Amino acid sequence: MKLKLATLALATGLMGGVLTAAPAMADLVFPSLSYRTGPYAANGIPFADGYADYMTLLNERDGGVGGEKIKLVECETGYNTEKGVECYESTKGTGALLYQPLSTGITYQLIPKASADGIPMLTSGYGRTSAADGKVFKWIFNFPANYWDGASIMVKYLLSQNNDSLKGKKIALVYHNSAYGKEPIRTLQELEKMYGFKLSLIPVDHPGQEQKSQWLQIRRDKPDYVLMWGWGVMNPVAIQEAANIRFPMDHFIGIWWSGSENDVKPVGAKADGYKALNFNGVGADFPIYADLKKYVYDAGKAAGAGDQEGTVLYNRGMYAAFLATEAARLAQQMSGKKQITPADMRDALEKLDISEAVMDKAGLKGFGPTFKVSCANHGGPGEAKVNQWDAKAGKWKVVTDWITSDRKVIDPLIEEDAAAYAKENNITPRADCN
Repeated sequence: MKLKLATLALATGLMGGVLTAAPAMADLVFPSLSYRTGPYAANGIPFADGYADYMTLLNERDGGVGGEKIKLVECETGYNTEKGVECYESTKGTGALLYQPLSTGITYQLIPKASADGIPMLTSGYGRTSAADGKVFKWIFNFPANYWDGASIMVKYLLSQNNDSLKGKKIALVYHNSAYGKEPIRTLQELEKMYGFKLSLIPVDHPGQEQKSQWLQIRRDKPDYVLMWGWGVMNPVAIQEAANIRFPMDHFIGIWWSGSENDVKPVGAKADGYKALNFNGVGADFPIYADLKKYVYDAGKAAGAGDQEGTVLYNRGMYAAFLATEAARLAQQMSGKKQITPADMRDALEKLDISEAVMDKAGLKGFGPTFKVSCANHGGPGEAKVNQWDAKAGKWKVVTDWITSDRKVIDPLIEEDAAAYAKENNITPRADCN
Protein backbone atom coordinates (compact mmCIF):
# COMPACT_ATOMS: atom_id res chain seq x y z
CA MET A 1 0.00 0.00 0.00
CA LYS A 2 2.86 2.41 0.87
CA LEU A 3 4.47 1.69 -2.51
CA LYS A 4 1.19 2.41 -4.31
CA LEU A 5 0.74 5.68 -2.45
CA ALA A 6 4.30 6.75 -3.22
CA THR A 7 3.82 5.92 -6.90
CA LEU A 8 0.56 7.88 -6.96
CA ALA A 9 2.22 10.90 -5.34
CA LEU A 10 5.01 10.82 -7.90
CA ALA A 11 2.56 10.56 -10.79
CA THR A 12 0.52 13.45 -9.40
CA GLY A 13 3.64 15.59 -9.17
CA LEU A 14 4.62 14.81 -12.75
CA MET A 15 1.11 15.60 -13.99
CA GLY A 16 1.35 18.96 -12.22
CA GLY A 17 4.41 19.76 -14.30
CA VAL A 18 7.03 19.72 -11.52
CA LEU A 19 10.39 19.14 -13.18
CA THR A 20 12.50 18.87 -10.02
CA ALA A 21 11.02 17.38 -6.88
CA ALA A 22 12.32 18.91 -3.65
CA PRO A 23 13.18 16.52 -0.84
CA ALA A 24 11.38 17.07 2.46
CA MET A 25 14.56 18.27 4.16
CA ALA A 26 15.61 20.81 1.51
CA ASP A 27 16.90 23.86 3.34
CA LEU A 28 16.15 26.82 1.07
CA VAL A 29 13.43 26.01 -1.46
CA PHE A 30 12.71 28.39 -4.32
CA PRO A 31 10.02 27.35 -6.82
CA SER A 32 10.53 28.50 -10.41
CA LEU A 33 7.21 28.87 -12.21
CA SER A 34 8.73 28.80 -15.68
CA TYR A 35 7.51 28.50 -19.23
CA ARG A 36 9.81 26.80 -21.67
CA THR A 37 6.99 25.84 -24.05
CA GLY A 38 4.30 27.69 -25.98
CA PRO A 39 4.16 31.08 -27.73
CA TYR A 40 5.95 32.85 -24.84
CA ALA A 41 8.81 30.35 -24.52
CA ALA A 42 11.32 32.57 -26.33
CA ASN A 43 11.02 35.01 -23.44
CA GLY A 44 10.43 32.53 -20.65
CA ILE A 45 13.48 30.37 -21.36
CA PRO A 46 16.24 32.97 -20.87
CA PHE A 47 14.62 34.26 -17.68
CA ALA A 48 14.32 30.74 -16.24
CA ASP A 49 17.92 29.97 -17.24
CA GLY A 50 19.26 33.10 -15.58
CA TYR A 51 17.25 32.40 -12.42
CA ALA A 52 18.50 28.81 -12.21
CA ASP A 53 22.13 29.57 -13.08
CA TYR A 54 22.41 32.20 -10.34
CA MET A 55 21.08 29.71 -7.79
CA THR A 56 23.50 27.08 -9.08
CA LEU A 57 26.39 29.53 -8.79
CA LEU A 58 25.62 30.18 -5.13
CA ASN A 59 25.44 26.44 -4.44
CA GLU A 60 28.65 25.60 -6.27
CA ARG A 61 30.75 28.58 -5.18
CA ASP A 62 29.38 29.38 -1.72
CA GLY A 63 27.61 26.23 -0.60
CA GLY A 64 24.28 28.05 -0.94
CA VAL A 65 23.24 30.94 1.29
CA GLY A 66 24.66 31.09 4.79
CA GLY A 67 25.89 27.53 4.38
CA GLU A 68 22.44 26.24 3.45
CA LYS A 69 21.98 24.72 0.00
CA ILE A 70 19.35 26.08 -2.37
CA LYS A 71 16.82 23.71 -3.92
CA LEU A 72 15.17 24.95 -7.10
CA VAL A 73 11.76 23.43 -7.87
CA GLU A 74 10.87 24.16 -11.49
CA CYS A 75 7.30 23.82 -12.69
CA GLU A 76 6.14 24.45 -16.27
CA THR A 77 3.19 26.84 -16.58
CA GLY A 78 3.22 27.54 -20.32
CA TYR A 79 2.27 31.12 -19.30
CA ASN A 80 -1.17 29.68 -18.60
CA THR A 81 -2.94 31.02 -15.52
CA GLU A 82 -4.68 27.76 -14.65
CA LYS A 83 -1.44 25.78 -14.93
CA GLY A 84 0.35 28.43 -12.92
CA VAL A 85 -2.12 27.99 -10.06
CA GLU A 86 -1.67 24.21 -10.31
CA CYS A 87 2.09 24.67 -10.09
CA TYR A 88 1.67 26.79 -6.98
CA GLU A 89 -0.56 24.22 -5.33
CA SER A 90 1.79 21.36 -6.19
CA THR A 91 4.95 23.11 -4.94
CA LYS A 92 3.88 25.14 -1.92
CA GLY A 93 4.21 22.07 0.32
CA THR A 94 7.89 21.64 -0.53
CA GLY A 95 8.93 24.34 1.93
CA ALA A 96 8.65 27.12 -0.64
CA LEU A 97 10.09 30.40 0.64
CA LEU A 98 9.13 32.74 -2.19
CA TYR A 99 7.21 32.72 -5.47
CA GLN A 100 8.09 34.72 -8.59
CA PRO A 101 5.53 33.57 -11.21
CA LEU A 102 6.61 35.85 -14.12
CA SER A 103 2.99 36.35 -15.17
CA THR A 104 0.51 39.06 -14.27
CA GLY A 105 -2.45 36.71 -14.79
CA ILE A 106 -0.96 34.06 -12.49
CA THR A 107 -0.01 36.74 -9.97
CA TYR A 108 -3.59 38.04 -9.72
CA GLN A 109 -4.81 34.53 -8.94
CA LEU A 110 -2.05 33.83 -6.41
CA ILE A 111 -2.27 37.05 -4.40
CA PRO A 112 -5.12 35.80 -2.15
CA LYS A 113 -3.75 32.25 -2.05
CA ALA A 114 -0.20 33.19 -1.10
CA SER A 115 -1.44 35.73 1.42
CA ALA A 116 -3.69 33.13 3.08
CA ASP A 117 -0.92 30.52 3.04
CA GLY A 118 1.66 32.93 4.44
CA ILE A 119 4.14 32.62 1.56
CA PRO A 120 5.64 35.84 0.15
CA MET A 121 5.53 36.65 -3.54
CA LEU A 122 7.86 38.97 -5.46
CA THR A 123 6.66 40.24 -8.84
CA SER A 124 9.38 42.61 -10.02
CA GLY A 125 8.08 44.78 -12.83
CA TYR A 126 4.77 42.92 -13.24
CA GLY A 127 1.66 41.76 -11.42
CA ARG A 128 -0.81 43.94 -9.53
CA THR A 129 0.64 47.44 -9.29
CA SER A 130 -1.18 48.39 -6.07
CA ALA A 131 0.58 45.50 -4.30
CA ALA A 132 3.25 48.13 -3.72
CA ASP A 133 1.08 49.21 -0.77
CA GLY A 134 2.41 47.07 2.07
CA LYS A 135 -0.33 48.23 4.42
CA VAL A 136 -2.82 46.17 2.42
CA PHE A 137 -0.66 43.57 0.65
CA LYS A 138 1.40 42.21 3.54
CA TRP A 139 2.82 39.22 1.65
CA ILE A 140 3.22 40.70 -1.86
CA PHE A 141 6.17 42.75 -3.15
CA ASN A 142 6.86 44.27 -6.59
CA PHE A 143 10.09 46.25 -6.27
CA PRO A 144 12.06 47.85 -7.92
CA ALA A 145 9.35 49.15 -10.30
CA ASN A 146 5.80 48.45 -11.44
CA TYR A 147 3.71 49.04 -14.55
CA TRP A 148 2.39 52.41 -13.46
CA ASP A 149 5.96 53.49 -12.84
CA GLY A 150 6.75 52.33 -16.37
CA ALA A 151 3.93 54.39 -17.87
CA SER A 152 5.06 57.48 -15.96
CA ILE A 153 8.71 56.97 -16.91
CA MET A 154 7.77 56.69 -20.58
CA VAL A 155 5.86 59.97 -20.44
CA LYS A 156 8.67 61.70 -18.53
CA TYR A 157 11.10 60.53 -21.20
CA LEU A 158 8.84 61.83 -23.98
CA LEU A 159 8.58 65.14 -22.15
CA SER A 160 12.38 65.35 -22.13
CA GLN A 161 12.37 64.80 -25.89
CA ASN A 162 9.75 67.50 -26.53
CA ASN A 163 10.85 70.53 -24.51
CA ASP A 164 8.69 69.44 -21.56
CA SER A 165 5.46 69.69 -23.52
CA LEU A 166 3.27 66.96 -25.02
CA LYS A 167 0.25 69.17 -25.62
CA GLY A 168 -1.47 68.16 -28.85
CA LYS A 169 0.73 65.10 -29.36
CA LYS A 170 -0.89 61.79 -30.29
CA ILE A 171 0.28 58.70 -28.38
CA ALA A 172 -0.95 55.18 -29.15
CA LEU A 173 -0.73 52.28 -26.70
CA VAL A 174 -0.41 48.88 -28.38
CA TYR A 175 -1.08 46.37 -25.61
CA HIS A 176 -1.52 42.66 -24.97
CA ASN A 177 -5.26 42.25 -24.42
CA SER A 178 -4.92 40.76 -20.94
CA ALA A 179 -4.60 41.85 -17.32
CA TYR A 180 -0.92 42.50 -18.04
CA GLY A 181 -1.48 44.72 -21.05
CA LYS A 182 -4.30 46.70 -19.42
CA GLU A 183 -2.26 47.64 -16.33
CA PRO A 184 -0.84 50.98 -17.61
CA ILE A 185 -4.10 52.34 -19.05
CA ARG A 186 -5.33 54.07 -15.89
CA THR A 187 -2.02 55.87 -15.36
CA LEU A 188 -1.71 56.93 -18.99
CA GLN A 189 -5.24 58.34 -18.87
CA GLU A 190 -4.30 60.42 -15.81
CA LEU A 191 -1.15 61.64 -17.54
CA GLU A 192 -3.18 62.44 -20.65
CA LYS A 193 -5.26 64.87 -18.56
CA MET A 194 -2.14 66.42 -17.04
CA TYR A 195 -0.12 66.94 -20.22
CA GLY A 196 -2.74 67.36 -22.91
CA PHE A 197 -1.73 64.57 -25.27
CA LYS A 198 -4.30 62.40 -27.04
CA LEU A 199 -4.18 58.72 -26.04
CA SER A 200 -5.51 55.93 -28.25
CA LEU A 201 -5.80 52.33 -27.06
CA ILE A 202 -5.03 49.49 -29.46
CA PRO A 203 -5.45 45.96 -28.03
CA VAL A 204 -3.78 42.88 -29.50
CA ASP A 205 -5.32 39.50 -28.70
CA HIS A 206 -3.26 36.53 -27.46
CA PRO A 207 -0.74 35.46 -28.64
CA GLY A 208 -0.26 38.45 -30.94
CA GLN A 209 0.75 36.92 -34.26
CA GLU A 210 -1.90 38.82 -36.21
CA GLN A 211 -1.65 42.61 -36.00
CA LYS A 212 -2.38 43.86 -39.53
CA SER A 213 -5.52 45.76 -38.59
CA GLN A 214 -3.88 47.43 -35.59
CA TRP A 215 -1.00 48.79 -37.62
CA LEU A 216 -3.28 49.90 -40.43
CA GLN A 217 -5.07 51.95 -37.78
CA ILE A 218 -1.75 53.41 -36.66
CA ARG A 219 -0.83 54.26 -40.25
CA ARG A 220 -4.19 56.01 -40.63
CA ASP A 221 -4.09 57.85 -37.27
CA LYS A 222 -0.42 58.88 -37.56
CA PRO A 223 0.43 59.02 -33.83
CA ASP A 224 3.58 60.88 -32.84
CA TYR A 225 4.62 58.00 -30.57
CA VAL A 226 3.68 54.38 -30.03
CA LEU A 227 4.07 52.72 -26.63
CA MET A 228 3.94 48.93 -26.35
CA TRP A 229 2.95 46.54 -23.57
CA GLY A 230 3.75 43.27 -25.33
CA TRP A 231 5.17 39.87 -24.51
CA GLY A 232 6.36 36.84 -26.40
CA VAL A 233 5.69 36.58 -30.13
CA MET A 234 3.60 39.77 -30.03
CA ASN A 235 6.73 41.93 -29.73
CA PRO A 236 8.68 41.03 -32.89
CA VAL A 237 5.44 40.95 -34.88
CA ALA A 238 4.64 44.49 -33.73
CA ILE A 239 8.13 45.75 -34.52
CA GLN A 240 7.97 44.13 -37.96
CA GLU A 241 4.57 45.66 -38.65
CA ALA A 242 5.89 49.06 -37.54
CA ALA A 243 8.76 48.65 -39.99
CA ASN A 244 6.30 47.65 -42.73
CA ILE A 245 4.40 50.95 -42.40
CA ARG A 246 7.69 52.84 -41.95
CA PHE A 247 6.84 54.08 -38.51
CA PRO A 248 9.96 55.75 -37.06
CA MET A 249 11.59 53.26 -34.69
CA ASP A 250 12.99 55.92 -32.40
CA HIS A 251 9.39 56.97 -31.67
CA PHE A 252 8.40 53.41 -30.72
CA ILE A 253 8.99 52.55 -27.03
CA GLY A 254 8.26 49.27 -25.26
CA ILE A 255 7.86 48.44 -21.59
CA TRP A 256 10.68 46.33 -20.06
CA TRP A 257 8.93 43.12 -21.19
CA SER A 258 9.07 44.35 -24.78
CA GLY A 259 12.80 45.00 -24.91
CA SER A 260 14.74 41.76 -25.29
CA GLU A 261 17.02 40.59 -28.08
CA ASN A 262 14.33 38.09 -29.11
CA ASP A 263 12.00 41.00 -29.82
CA VAL A 264 14.26 42.85 -32.25
CA LYS A 265 16.63 40.36 -33.89
CA PRO A 266 13.92 38.65 -36.00
CA VAL A 267 13.22 42.02 -37.64
CA GLY A 268 16.85 42.54 -38.66
CA ALA A 269 18.17 45.96 -39.66
CA LYS A 270 14.70 47.50 -39.74
CA ALA A 271 14.47 47.26 -35.94
CA ASP A 272 17.35 49.71 -35.56
CA GLY A 273 16.49 52.56 -33.21
CA TYR A 274 13.64 50.82 -31.38
CA LYS A 275 13.54 51.72 -27.67
CA ALA A 276 12.44 49.98 -24.48
CA LEU A 277 12.60 50.52 -20.74
CA ASN A 278 14.82 48.35 -18.56
CA PHE A 279 15.57 48.08 -14.85
CA ASN A 280 18.47 45.60 -14.97
CA GLY A 281 21.93 45.57 -16.50
CA VAL A 282 22.48 44.46 -20.08
CA GLY A 283 25.44 42.54 -21.49
CA ALA A 284 27.98 40.23 -19.86
CA ASP A 285 30.44 42.89 -18.71
CA PHE A 286 29.83 42.26 -15.03
CA PRO A 287 32.25 40.50 -12.65
CA ILE A 288 29.68 37.80 -11.85
CA TYR A 289 30.15 36.33 -15.33
CA ALA A 290 33.68 35.17 -14.52
CA ASP A 291 32.29 33.09 -11.67
CA LEU A 292 29.40 31.83 -13.77
CA LYS A 293 31.89 30.62 -16.37
CA LYS A 294 34.04 28.83 -13.80
CA TYR A 295 31.39 27.29 -11.56
CA VAL A 296 28.40 26.87 -13.88
CA TYR A 297 29.13 26.99 -17.62
CA ASP A 298 32.50 25.21 -17.74
CA ALA A 299 31.32 22.76 -15.11
CA GLY A 300 28.44 21.69 -17.35
CA LYS A 301 25.83 22.83 -14.85
CA ALA A 302 24.07 25.52 -16.92
CA ALA A 303 20.29 25.33 -16.99
CA GLY A 304 19.90 25.81 -20.73
CA ALA A 305 21.84 25.67 -23.97
CA GLY A 306 24.38 28.24 -22.76
CA ASP A 307 23.46 30.74 -25.48
CA GLN A 308 21.64 33.33 -23.37
CA GLU A 309 24.37 34.89 -21.23
CA GLY A 310 24.28 38.66 -21.20
CA THR A 311 20.86 38.93 -22.79
CA VAL A 312 18.26 41.20 -21.22
CA LEU A 313 15.97 38.45 -19.96
CA TYR A 314 18.75 36.11 -18.80
CA ASN A 315 20.13 39.00 -16.79
CA ARG A 316 16.67 39.77 -15.44
CA GLY A 317 16.31 36.16 -14.31
CA MET A 318 19.65 36.49 -12.53
CA TYR A 319 18.47 39.73 -10.97
CA ALA A 320 15.30 38.05 -9.70
CA ALA A 321 17.39 35.29 -8.12
CA PHE A 322 19.79 37.86 -6.65
CA LEU A 323 16.92 39.73 -4.98
CA ALA A 324 15.43 36.49 -3.64
CA THR A 325 18.68 35.16 -2.20
CA GLU A 326 19.71 38.50 -0.73
CA ALA A 327 16.37 38.47 1.11
CA ALA A 328 17.10 34.92 2.29
CA ARG A 329 20.54 36.03 3.51
CA LEU A 330 18.97 38.90 5.44
CA ALA A 331 16.29 36.59 6.83
CA GLN A 332 18.99 34.35 8.27
CA GLN A 333 20.66 37.34 9.90
CA MET A 334 17.42 38.77 11.28
CA SER A 335 16.09 35.46 12.60
CA GLY A 336 19.40 34.12 13.85
CA LYS A 337 18.83 30.79 12.12
CA LYS A 338 19.97 29.25 8.86
CA GLN A 339 16.82 27.28 8.13
CA ILE A 340 14.38 30.11 7.61
CA THR A 341 10.61 30.06 7.20
CA PRO A 342 8.40 31.90 4.68
CA ALA A 343 7.47 34.30 7.49
CA ASP A 344 11.18 35.02 8.09
CA MET A 345 11.54 35.62 4.37
CA ARG A 346 8.63 38.07 4.35
CA ASP A 347 10.07 40.03 7.24
CA ALA A 348 13.41 40.28 5.45
CA LEU A 349 11.84 41.37 2.15
CA GLU A 350 10.29 44.27 4.04
CA LYS A 351 13.72 45.32 5.37
CA LEU A 352 15.70 44.74 2.19
CA ASP A 353 18.33 47.36 1.36
CA ILE A 354 19.86 46.93 -2.10
CA SER A 355 22.81 49.31 -2.00
CA GLU A 356 25.69 49.72 -4.41
CA ALA A 357 27.84 47.81 -1.92
CA VAL A 358 25.43 44.85 -1.92
CA MET A 359 25.37 44.69 -5.72
CA ASP A 360 29.14 45.13 -5.90
CA LYS A 361 29.72 42.23 -3.48
CA ALA A 362 27.52 40.01 -5.66
CA GLY A 363 29.51 40.90 -8.79
CA LEU A 364 26.65 43.03 -10.07
CA LYS A 365 28.03 46.54 -9.69
CA GLY A 366 25.61 49.09 -11.12
CA PHE A 367 23.27 46.31 -12.26
CA GLY A 368 20.04 47.84 -10.97
CA PRO A 369 18.73 50.79 -9.00
CA THR A 370 19.56 51.20 -5.33
CA PHE A 371 16.53 51.01 -3.07
CA LYS A 372 15.16 50.22 0.36
CA VAL A 373 11.91 48.39 1.02
CA SER A 374 9.66 49.34 3.93
CA CYS A 375 6.48 48.24 5.65
CA ALA A 376 4.43 50.77 3.70
CA ASN A 377 6.37 50.64 0.43
CA HIS A 378 6.71 47.18 -1.12
CA GLY A 379 7.33 48.67 -4.55
CA GLY A 380 10.74 50.31 -4.42
CA PRO A 381 11.76 53.55 -6.10
CA GLY A 382 10.06 53.13 -9.47
CA GLU A 383 13.10 53.69 -11.68
CA ALA A 384 14.15 52.52 -15.12
CA LYS A 385 16.47 53.45 -17.98
CA VAL A 386 15.74 53.69 -21.68
CA ASN A 387 17.60 51.26 -23.93
CA GLN A 388 17.88 51.61 -27.71
CA TRP A 389 18.56 48.79 -30.16
CA ASP A 390 21.66 49.14 -32.32
CA ALA A 391 21.03 46.68 -35.13
CA LYS A 392 24.49 47.05 -36.64
CA ALA A 393 26.24 46.31 -33.35
CA GLY A 394 23.63 43.71 -32.45
CA LYS A 395 23.13 44.97 -28.91
CA TRP A 396 21.18 47.30 -26.68
CA LYS A 397 22.65 50.67 -25.77
CA VAL A 398 21.63 52.53 -22.64
CA VAL A 399 20.61 56.05 -23.68
CA THR A 400 19.46 57.58 -20.38
CA ASP A 401 20.34 57.54 -16.72
CA TRP A 402 17.79 56.26 -14.18
CA ILE A 403 14.42 57.99 -14.65
CA THR A 404 12.16 58.07 -11.59
CA SER A 405 8.40 57.88 -11.99
CA ASP A 406 6.24 60.78 -10.87
CA ARG A 407 5.36 59.83 -7.30
CA LYS A 408 2.78 62.63 -7.05
CA VAL A 409 0.81 60.82 -9.74
CA ILE A 410 1.58 57.17 -8.95
CA ASP A 411 1.29 57.07 -5.16
CA PRO A 412 -2.32 58.36 -4.95
CA LEU A 413 -3.38 55.87 -7.64
CA ILE A 414 -1.75 53.01 -5.71
CA GLU A 415 -3.36 54.11 -2.46
CA GLU A 416 -6.79 54.38 -4.10
CA ASP A 417 -6.61 50.97 -5.76
CA ALA A 418 -5.20 49.27 -2.65
CA ALA A 419 -7.98 50.78 -0.52
CA ALA A 420 -10.59 49.47 -2.96
CA TYR A 421 -9.02 46.00 -2.84
CA ALA A 422 -8.96 46.07 0.96
CA LYS A 423 -12.64 47.02 1.12
CA GLU A 424 -13.63 44.40 -1.42
CA ASN A 425 -11.74 41.66 0.43
CA ASN A 426 -12.47 42.76 4.01
CA ILE A 427 -8.83 43.52 4.74
CA THR A 428 -7.96 45.92 7.55
CA PRO A 429 -4.86 47.88 6.48
CA ARG A 430 -1.93 47.44 8.84
CA ALA A 431 -1.81 50.19 11.43
CA ASP A 432 1.90 49.65 12.19
CA CYS A 433 3.08 50.86 8.76
CA ASN A 434 4.33 54.37 8.15
